[in-house]
Amino acid sequence: MLSETISTIEPQSAEWRDKARRRLDQLTMPHWALGRLMDLAMDLAGMTRSMRPPVARKAVVTMAGDHGVAAEGVSKYPQEVTGQMVRNFVAGGAGINALARCAGAEVVVVDMGVAADLGDLAAAGKIVSRRVAGGTANLAAGPAMSREQALQAVEAGIGVARELGERVDVFGTGDMGIANTTPSTAILACVSGSAIEDVTGRGTGIDDAQLALKIDVVARALAVNRPDPADALDVLSKVGGFEIAGLAGLILGAAARKKPVLVDGFISTAAALIAHLLCPACGDYMIAAHRSVELGHRFMHKHLGKLPLLDLNLRLGEGTGAALAMHLVDAAAAVLTEVATFEEAAVSKAE
Repeated sequence: MLSETISTIEPQSAEWRDKARRRLDQLTMPHWALGRLMDLAMDLAGMTRSMRPPVARKAVVTMAGDHGVAAEGVSKYPQEVTGQMVRNFVAGGAGINALARCAGAEVVVVDMGVAADLGDLAAAGKIVSRRVAGGTANLAAGPAMSREQALQAVEAGIGVARELGERVDVFGTGDMGIANTTPSTAILACVSGSAIEDVTGRGTGIDDAQLALKIDVVARALAVNRPDPADALDVLSKVGGFEIAGLAGLILGAAARKKPVLVDGFISTAAALIAHLLCPACGDYMIAAHRSVELGHRFMHKHLGKLPLLDLNLRLGEGTGAALAMHLVDAAAAVLTEVATFEEAAVSKAE
């Protein structure tokens, strides 16, 4: 499934981008007066091959998984919070639920490998179960998962994109997993070659002592596992997470269907790094939703060549930044489709 999906991903259409640019150039306003909103409109046309980009049907896919590295004390919260928050998502009481409602987006919760038993939610159809195992192994002591598990998780994410593709126009990525900023930092340091201390942040709000510990844990993980920065599945298996792998697959699956995907925060962008390593062309369908306060996030955006739409000091994850950025996607599509040209409005152009 992975190789087949990658083979179907094409870059944005230059022809449709040019069509959009020609129209945007003629809108009844000073040239490109809505700036990056017009850039986004052109991207949407190039992604969807349409001058009326479909954006009405939205879904934030929040993938959850636990991490063996939590045993190292790198998070402020205990591991059981992952399962508890999944239940909160289902009950509609989390940050992502509130912001998705504002954006008119569905929230799809996927269990990729939560340590808690969520079988009742899966049986009731309240979450999607694609669990690989009940959490990863401790990446500070050895590989987080096997290569086979990494592939399974990526392909599970592709499958979710395929299943939702008939009813979703715009995807957003979201995550839940206590300690998952640690594998995300390890992925970033490995793939980008950045110094660990430059890209390790405070996650849920750890203090200086915990930050020093986290830097040491990431350094140990990279030293023990020696992931190959040119091999995405090796990086995932050595220092990744099940939800990160699943989100990488979701991004690839969305790109294969020529659907825009709003990439949320630090963990989602770690998944984007993996997806991009597997297939650089999928980057044409990624929209960087926001820049979080997590230290390494800007390094991720630089590596991907992305400029985030928002910078609001967010650090929640869950897909909250993606949900907020969906309003801008709606606005960009409206600019392209609803604003008249000078000729259409019989308005004189600037001399």
